[in-house]
Amino acid sequence: MDWQAITARIEAAVTPHIGTGKVADYIPALARIDPTKFGMAIVLGDGTMVTLGDSHEPFSIQSISKVFTLSLALKHYGENVWDRVGREPSGSAFNSIVQLENEKGIPRNPLINAGAIVVTDMLVARSGAQAFEAELLGRFHRLSGDDSIAVDEEVAESESATGSRNRALAHFMAAFGNMANPVEQSLGAYFRQCAVRMSCRQLARAALFLAFDGCDPINREQLVTRENCRRINAVMMSCGHYDNSGDFAYRIGLPGKSGVGGGILCIAPGHGAIAVWSPGLNASGTSMVGAIALEELVEATGWSVFV
Repeated sequence: MDWQAITARIEAAVTPHIGTGKVADYIPALARIDPTKFGMAIVLGDGTMVTLGDSHEPFSIQSISKVFTLSLALKHYGENVWDRVGREPSGSAFNSIVQLENEKGIPRNPLINAGAIVVTDMLVARSGAQAFEAELLGRFHRLSGDDSIAVDEEVAESESATGSRNRALAHFMAAFGNMANPVEQSLGAYFRQCAVRMSCRQLARAALFLAFDGCDPINREQLVTRENCRRINAVMMSCGHYDNSGDFAYRIGLPGKSGVGGGILCIAPGHGAIAVWSPGLNASGTSMVGAIALEELVEATGWSVFV
């Protein structure tokens, strides 16, 4: 690959759009982020890292964390995860409560807020909130090789202070018996996992195992089984962008997960992992400039899973 030409092509494509979209202003700590930021990191199986822009700058990964907590839940609980959460696209906004009533407190998938809260609840029930957070951060530290990754306390507090909708989701699921812990205990852990700060470089490196059958190609650690890696990627493809998932698959054709902090994580099976960050979001909570950058990348590399 001529990465110099590819990165120049991506930069030319995104530059006219930098600053477009709407920052997630319903979380006060995120509302102050500079909307003109843009970073991208591509990590290949041999450890090669290709970067653009603000790839070194940490940002709040928000819902991208759901991919990693799902991998932990599948490691510890296996197929039992699917007793409490589905794996179908929701077709609804990330914080919608509508389907929960019809489906008796079982969230559609683990990448919408309700489903991710259930997954966190399972992990908190297993070991406690502090041990869960330590396991999650420990995985990030080990895979990225960087112990500086941490929870942004200001963002965590901001999320908790404005988390009424998530509390409604959790209490609704508790009413159907789908919460094992007190709501505030699991929600506190959930808010903190979403408030983890990582750079594009750290995030892409930490997710590299998902591109290679669940095994990190650099340190040879098997993080999840090959089967569960395939399942995580399948859920990311169909559900990773809420009611924007179909359009994302159409345009980019890779498993991905967006976060309202402006990040997108994408997996190119057999090739590598990509993280992109630009805070301006579309109506579904996916980075507008990030999606443009990824679309340009797959056009240049042919990495779509549909080729």
